[in-house]
Amino acid sequence: MKITFISNFLGPHQLPFCKAMVNRLGEDFKFVATEPMTEERIKLGWSLDKDTYPFEIKANESNELQKKAEQLAIESDVVIIGSAPDSYIIPRLKRNKLTFKYSERPLKKGIHWNNLAHIICGMWLHHGRFQSKPLYMLAASAYTADDYARFGCYRGKCYKWGYFPEAKKYDPDELMKGKLSAASDGLKRPCVSILWAGRLIGWKHPDASIRLAESLKEKGYSFKMTLIGTGEMEEQLHNMIRDKSLEDCVEMPGAMKASEVRSYMEKADIYLFTSDFNEGWGAVLNESMNSGCAVVASHAIGSVPFLIKDEENGLIYENGNQKQLEQQVCRLMDDAEYRMKLGLNAYHTIADLWNADVAAERLIDLCENIIFAKKTKSPYENGICSEAKVMENDWFGK
Repeated sequence: MKITFISNFLGPHQLPFCKAMVNRLGEDFKFVATEPMTEERIKLGWSLDKDTYPFEIKANESNELQKKAEQLAIESDVVIIGSAPDSYIIPRLKRNKLTFKYSERPLKKGIHWNNLAHIICGMWLHHGRFQSKPLYMLAASAYTADDYARFGCYRGKCYKWGYFPEAKKYDPDELMKGKLSAASDGLKRPCVSILWAGRLIGWKHPDASIRLAESLKEKGYSFKMTLIGTGEMEEQLHNMIRDKSLEDCVEMPGAMKASEVRSYMEKADIYLFTSDFNEGWGAVLNESMNSGCAVVASHAIGSVPFLIKDEENGLIYENGNQKQLEQQVCRLMDDAEYRMKLGLNAYHTIADLWNADVAAERLIDLCENIIFAKKTKSPYENGICSEAKVMENDWFGK
């Protein structure tokens, strides 16, 4: 089976999946990059180890490569298309060849009277007019299915997907022993390590972590909170730490390489993920769970309903509900055994179920099911490539 993945550029969140596909398909898998990586992404540390991989075709670099990419788009048994022009898939859809679109939720900012016409036109142009064709959706957000279903798109044709950053294999016992709270002086509560990492911008709400730290300190908890990243809110956050006299328990070391962030995750007890509905997926959730952190995450984040089973491998709180965020963190602060249990379950979720190897295996199975068995119903009940059902924004707590 020949499968081609087309998107704007190859990044660290697609690379492990591409390698897993090559391991299974060899020369029959290709990745087509339609654009060079943006400077913004390069500054965020998205640069890869190699300029070009053997399976990668940089269609923007020459007319010859462009023609090769267009031919692959027609000839391949299966095409997955992310952020790339529809012109790559229109010829194959006319031939009724299996195609998947790959998308986060399109309505991150909701629907308003001043953007409704634009949304309706875009939905019809890029999705609606193709719905009679063998075009399916790989949902890189738990909210993708609902956003598209509102406009009659991908009903019964939407599968759970996501981003698959490197899933590291650890000795689980050693990983959990390495958490900072494992050492206690026997006199005070163990010092719990709390981590937040990302761009310091409004819709990621890093300030919620500072307010949490203030509350924890007032309650007498022993902890060390680290906020990693840079952004427009950096000065504001430093001021909050100073004004609330939190310098002894909150640090902001600035930006650092992805490998360094993972090192912090491996030592952290609790990971905070405070973004709102603007967080399409949120690959730091994969990474922090893979690192054995007990995660406390907003229900609005696209990856959260797919990856976290509340109270089993992490804790969820209602987006924007500061009191509930604090309550969930205090549950973990008060119960080290429970905290370690959630962290260990989180590790196994990524190491065993939600990773690039499983994604590659299941996608190939799904494609064979559709092409050869003529069955669009997923062979999987849960996890990657299972049916992505409609999930509305206010699902949590219902």
